[in-house]
Amino acid sequence: MITSTAILAKKAILPAEQTVVSHSDESYIQLAELGTGKFISTKDSTSIKKQQLELLPDTKTILGYTCHKAKTVINSNTIEIWYTNDLGIKGAPSVLGIGLGLVLETVRNNNFVVTATKVEKLKDGKTHYTIPSGIKITDALSYRDQLWKSRFTTISVFKDEVINFSGESASNDSVVRFANGTVILRKINFPEIKPGNQVFVDLTEQSNGDAYDRTGSVFIIPQGEKQSFLDGLKNGVNKLPLYDNGNGKKYQGIAKVTGYMPLLELMRFFTPFGVKQYNYLQLKDKTWQEAVPYRQDISELAPSFSNKEVWVGVFIGNYDKGGHKISMNLTIHKDEVQYNKDTTVLPLFNTVNVMEMAGQEYGMLFSSPKGLEVHFTLQKDLKNARLRYITTGHGGWENGDEYLPKKNTITLDGKTAFAFVPWRQDCGTYRLYNPASGNFENGLSSSDYSRSNWCPGTVTNPEYIDLGDLKAGGHIITITIPMGAPEGTNFSAWNISGVLLGRE
Repeated sequence: MITSTAILAKKAILPAEQTVVSHSDESYIQLAELGTGKFISTKDSTSIKKQQLELLPDTKTILGYTCHKAKTVINSNTIEIWYTNDLGIKGAPSVLGIGLGLVLETVRNNNFVVTATKVEKLKDGKTHYTIPSGIKITDALSYRDQLWKSRFTTISVFKDEVINFSGESASNDSVVRFANGTVILRKINFPEIKPGNQVFVDLTEQSNGDAYDRTGSVFIIPQGEKQSFLDGLKNGVNKLPLYDNGNGKKYQGIAKVTGYMPLLELMRFFTPFGVKQYNYLQLKDKTWQEAVPYRQDISELAPSFSNKEVWVGVFIGNYDKGGHKISMNLTIHKDEVQYNKDTTVLPLFNTVNVMEMAGQEYGMLFSSPKGLEVHFTLQKDLKNARLRYITTGHGGWENGDEYLPKKNTITLDGKTAFAFVPWRQDCGTYRLYNPASGNFENGLSSSDYSRSNWCPGTVTNPEYIDLGDLKAGGHIITITIPMGAPEGTNFSAWNISGVLLGRE
């Protein structure tokens, strides 16, 4: 029996796994407790026999017993096993080498060692554990899958939901649709997310008819203010606070003002050209992918939704009746190391026009030298402040900002905090997600071209801009971008979002 004193005392952190070895037929049963009284099990009758162990002449003494050396390589890891036959029994801290004798030490890659500190001979010789009755034996793959998933919390947000453009798009009891079906929302009740826990968003996308690359955004609607973005979704985009920088247009709901916070963007993603739906467009030596997986760490944003009920949404801009099909989960993972110490999450701006198909203005405000200017007030000092900044440029013709590098400059209280040129040159890496991408005479496809911080079929990673310690009181943050001028009906736009992080 391979177990531990914590498991035997019922004090082990779950899930906890034990192994019962049968030397008579060289098989073993793995038994895992996932929760109080919830067990899964599987039986393996081949692994012990198939262990490829190189027996070496080396010997050394451990706890007074002569040990012999064996070696193997597993998943590129070199494992050394020291075992003794002096006691006439077989056992090990794992099933590895258990058929050789009593394993007293294992060494992985010469830097991780497990060594026995005591060998205790039991007087009664009785087993200290029996397998609970009524536990069904499952196949090894299902066992490993259930065991793995039990190590973290999964929150299913959307499952095979269509995001399309149609006046027939209808809400139901759990999923609410707006902007002619291009925005979907669901209210999620989050558990407490303790400091140190890590949170990931997982989304998969397939074309359900739309052949083009589109902007996608996963977001939360902040609550607790007099007005929220939900008011605009329900009552019309012009119900949202307007931002006017003098360039001739007014922009709805994009910036923080007293009594209102913009959308908190969790992840920016871009659909490829027609993955799945257009896989019949065959090219030699191209095997198209069936779906695009997007996964991003959003741990630093956890204080904004920990132990709260909030609206979680996904937007994909498109004018296609078939649109796109998505599924999305959020996963919460325990971790002993506290990577993130932020306690403040304050959305400051978000120019992604998620209500594009309901009249929300494109982010063309950067045609004015004033750019975007946001005033905000801190009630308390903020230590180690950072700006979580996502930016992508758009304008899909040869002089559009999608294809032209443009500097983004972030200014705080009149001083430049950061300036950089957001640009992606790896777009050709994702060609197999883009079956409907246009092919040009120069041998490139549309999806190959470098772009302003995005590629068809990818996530755009945030930039984390250090702002230092901020004093309580009023502050001004400004974003300027030298956006290109319109040409006829063509225009450029920038989708930027910014969240202030720090700890009080």
